Amino acid sequence: MSSLRKGIEKAEVGLKWDPSPIGSPPHDLDLVAAAYTGEDPQGTPEYVVHFDSRSPDGTITLDRDSRTGQGFGYDEVMTLELERLAPRFTRVVVGVAIQQGEPGEGPAKVFGDVSHTAVRVREGYTDLSEHDFSQVRESPAATVAEFVRDAEGEWSFHETVHGFDGDLTAFAAAMGAL
Repeated sequence: MSSLRKGIEKAEVGLKWDPSPIGSPPHDLDLVAAAYTGEDPQGTPEYVVHFDSRSPDGTITLDRDSRTGQGFGYDEVMTLELERLAPRFTRVVVGVAIQQGEPGEGPAKVFGDVSHTAVRVREGYTDLSEHDFSQVRESPAATVAEFVRDAEGEWSFHETVHGFDGDLTAFAAAMGAL
């Protein structure tokens, strides 16, 4: 007997925040997605999507990228076409990282420094998750979503909010273990 539910086929992750105060350096938050194979589901990602890029097969795309948080609604939007991912991919983790200034430009920015942050995960018109970063306010990066493929090939969503204290390169390498 087959299930009427096909699992999550396509998801959208949206990120928004307020611009920094006038005269201050801009807040630049970035969506980051890491894709993992069944051979190493919590280790090294097969690839990472960020900064106006897309996955090699076009299944994960950063549709909108903001460097300031200016605008209405969600400033950054990433689309994940999970049903199109090759069968060897069994896990996709999505996170958010705050771009940091040059070394010596002051302390690292954390989510508590950025006003009105929010992240939303949707499937079609259904919100799967929506939250601010208050529980990780002392962190400069955090994972926000995990998509996992089961043995039947169906994708499920798991909200996972874990803060990370480190730069974007270290965060992208460690996302699978968080």
